[in-house]
Amino acid sequence: MTKIVNVGNIPCGGDKLFLIAGPCVIEEESIMKKTAEELTRVSEKLNIDIIFKSSFQKDNRSDASYYTGPGLEGGMKVLQKIKDQFGFPLLTDIHHPEQAAIAAEVIDVLQIPAYLCMQTDLIKAAAETGRVVNIKHGQFLAPENMKYPVKKCADFGNSNILLTERGYVFGYNDLILDPRSFYHLRNIGYPVIFDITHCVRKYGIPSADPRGGMREFLNVLGRAGVASGVDGLFIETHPNPREALCDAASQLDVHELEEFLKPLIELHEIEVSSRK
Repeated sequence: MTKIVNVGNIPCGGDKLFLIAGPCVIEEESIMKKTAEELTRVSEKLNIDIIFKSSFQKDNRSDASYYTGPGLEGGMKVLQKIKDQFGFPLLTDIHHPEQAAIAAEVIDVLQIPAYLCMQTDLIKAAAETGRVVNIKHGQFLAPENMKYPVKKCADFGNSNILLTERGYVFGYNDLILDPRSFYHLRNIGYPVIFDITHCVRKYGIPSADPRGGMREFLNVLGRAGVASGVDGLFIETHPNPREALCDAASQLDVHELEEFLKPLIELHEIEVSSRK
């Protein structure tokens, strides 16, 4: 049975689909507010709970000259303004143990990046804040082996855990979704989230290059994940993806989000009914 994990007033793991959404990385405040305004409208229109996501630091860019974000201090100031003005609970990723406690003063969900999902000190620092911990499934790890980082987090006293699937490395530059992963992750016992937009990234190609993402697969992948029984969706979204400072080729235009979500919400309701 899936544990219900509460993020603010959002019950993750119940019958209602929830969404994690926002720009890949924190940009200027006007971009962040435009995104939050549209997410607020979509949340009210579709009656879907939303956790606002954006990274204060992208530490795995393929070129040292690329934009990496405003940093921890500046990022927390921007995200605090989003929380105060729009009321969203917040999610951001951390890369170093010393970032956990500082981020936890503002953030509701601390995310462990996929590449770092086996880093014990990072999981320990996140767990000890008492915040919800979202552990992304490493591209290199069999899904059933995600029980190991989950156990670490629980052993450090925190069982408020979310698990996010974002595809496997296949060949040299492709990420492939294997729906069997959702089955294995669900059997671990925590809410399962599908990160759709990272699944369409094309590694080895700059994220600003149109070839660096395959948005044409977002719809089919989204349907596959929801039909497989995920509890939540993770969609990086931006008011003008072509000009985004990170993952420009894979983020979804926030103005397209409502229509993108409608069939997924309907499909989720059918999937939930089929379990009963």
